[in-house]
Amino acid sequence: MTETLAAPALDGASDLRVAMQDLAERLPEPLAPLAEIAYNYRWSWMPEGQGVFAAIDPERWEWINHNPIRLLQETSTAALRRAAANEPLLHRAQRVLEGIRADLARPALAGRATPHNPVAFLCAEFAVHRSLPIYAGGLGALAGDILKEASDLGLCMIGVGLFYRQGYFQQRMDRSGYQHEYWFPLDPDRVPAALVTNSSGEPVVVEVPLRGRGVLVQIWRIDVGRVPLYLLDAHRPENDPIDSWITSRLYVTDRPTRLAQYALLGIGSMRALEAMGIDPCVVHLNEGHAALAPLEIARRRMAQGADKQAAYADGRERTVFTTHTPVGAGNEGYDTSEIGAVLDDFPREIGLDFEQFLQLGRTHPDNPHEPFVMTPLGIKMSRAANGVSRRHGEVARQMWQPLFPERPVDTVPVGYVTNGVHVPTWISPRMRGLLDRYLGDDWLLQAADPETWKGVDDIPDEELWSVRNELRADFTSYARDRTIANRLARGDPDWYVEAAERGFRPDRLTIGFARRLAGYKRIYLLTLDPSRITTLLGNDSQPVQIVLAGKAHPNDEEGKRSAQGLFAFKDAPHVADRVTFLDNYSLATAGHMVSGCDVWVNLPRPPLEASGTSGMKAAVNGGLNLSVLDGWWAEAYDGSNGWALPGDVAYDHAVQDGRDAAALYDLVEHEVMPLFYQRDERGIPTAWLQRVRASLRTNGPRFSATRMMRNYIDNVYQLGVTI
Repeated sequence: MTETLAAPALDGASDLRVAMQDLAERLPEPLAPLAEIAYNYRWSWMPEGQGVFAAIDPERWEWINHNPIRLLQETSTAALRRAAANEPLLHRAQRVLEGIRADLARPALAGRATPHNPVAFLCAEFAVHRSLPIYAGGLGALAGDILKEASDLGLCMIGVGLFYRQGYFQQRMDRSGYQHEYWFPLDPDRVPAALVTNSSGEPVVVEVPLRGRGVLVQIWRIDVGRVPLYLLDAHRPENDPIDSWITSRLYVTDRPTRLAQYALLGIGSMRALEAMGIDPCVVHLNEGHAALAPLEIARRRMAQGADKQAAYADGRERTVFTTHTPVGAGNEGYDTSEIGAVLDDFPREIGLDFEQFLQLGRTHPDNPHEPFVMTPLGIKMSRAANGVSRRHGEVARQMWQPLFPERPVDTVPVGYVTNGVHVPTWISPRMRGLLDRYLGDDWLLQAADPETWKGVDDIPDEELWSVRNELRADFTSYARDRTIANRLARGDPDWYVEAAERGFRPDRLTIGFARRLAGYKRIYLLTLDPSRITTLLGNDSQPVQIVLAGKAHPNDEEGKRSAQGLFAFKDAPHVADRVTFLDNYSLATAGHMVSGCDVWVNLPRPPLEASGTSGMKAAVNGGLNLSVLDGWWAEAYDGSNGWALPGDVAYDHAVQDGRDAAALYDLVEHEVMPLFYQRDERGIPTAWLQRVRASLRTNGPRFSATRMMRNYIDNVYQLGVTI
């Protein structure tokens, strides 16, 4: 078990040990180490980690979504006995366990963050692993990567979020391409979590004032390497059903409940940490959902006797804020009645009258008709704020300049830290093995150093092309099986199902597009000109296949219609066997797609793409990006490492869409397809591989989570240490 926060008596570490020991006692004695491994997600980014569980019962492992707790609880006695007698498996498990223990025993990173005073990272969603479905998309994937990278760096960090008893929705597309949502209950006894208890064995519970009453919140702990993730849960018998529902679903559609979630996360996080004896030196608000946290810090300081000015200064000094989107839906506003109904007496508790409190969430404080928005509150109540790419920093400064009317736009105090991805999580085993051979065994420890990646130029064409072919073959097999299952479930005609069985071949140029289905992501550009896309798909000498995925928010009808436009195109020639939409996009689907696609397409309407990370994941697997010059790609593209569409802002969207669709088709037809199919006498596309090497060499170090976290530690957290 991780001992990073062993000093506080109520931090949940001992509760995880009890849960682990209970699981171990259910297993044959030789398999007991697997229980310890299962209760720390560190196994999930170790080369042998997944294999030790998959070997026990491969079919069940897939069926239960790679959940090690369920595997060890539900696998048959016979399968467990076979595993217990498998000496090679036991040796592999022991190596994984020793690796985890050695990692936990490393000294912590020096500096202001300590086990007693860690960095607290607050976020509404965390995509730590596919078996823990408390995430919706990119924000959660980034949050999970940050926790993992903090663990790798030895940073004393904790994560705080909400334990959604039903998680995010599952998606089913009907025959017209319309999205239907459904939910599965998330059983906390079937994930590697433990309820934090006190010395009497009772749950540690804190009270959060909401809707004129105290809502009781309990705390679950999950270990992500060296980093504890604490999840707040309102599912308590003392709460009425309405209050218990607060932590039911991620981004629940009911507005008052969603606001209550944000209040619970912001206020409850600080109260939970105080109850566990944890006093964070830095509170990182990852998006505005938890923006009430610095106000709760101020309330606590005033309760301890500090004057109001000093208390608010302390809240600001501890807090840093990251904004993730310029899109209106990501900066949701609430009117006076909604704020009053949910937050009730909280403004008074922090020394403000109701109007003074509302002014904190307004861009123009004296406008009584302006709604309350968490983003202005987060910016005002933090000592540092940042966007998530260079261009997004520029957009955010323009967007929030009214908060600083005396400042020119370029001096607005909103910087940027460009996103990065946790390479050990997202790189495929085959690509990792290849880079291990040419970059050195410890190259991941120096992933942010451009010198580390120069070894990609030494990889022989045959080896690089062989790995890419293997990854594409694995992915096309996966996509074909998923497509057949999806089409059968939708009741599609036999000919359409059979076309999938014939299609999706491993030797075809494979293009991927997977996004949240929002209008500004512009998935519809792919079929904006049916004649052009039909021509591309009908090219038998240079065949191309396209794999799509994504979810629309349940309330986003525009996003749902964007997917329907794709399905309306399914009867066109070659679409049935060369284009597919994979239902229920998830971390598992994303892992397959970013490793197996040759080209990763991103088509946001500039300047609405704050950063994006999926293209970074494709890049570390040897995929090439074809993207609008927005978000991270605006600072990544150099002409040799992928392809780009214009990133200028156009106010006539129809004209912009037509122009960008034409540019996309031209690039694919005249550059991408010929380059992929231009082979030498060995059958290898050498010019294509040169572009792959350029992408690995340039994007690998600049867009790794290692570089990102070093930026946060040095420039934002200011922990008094440079790494």
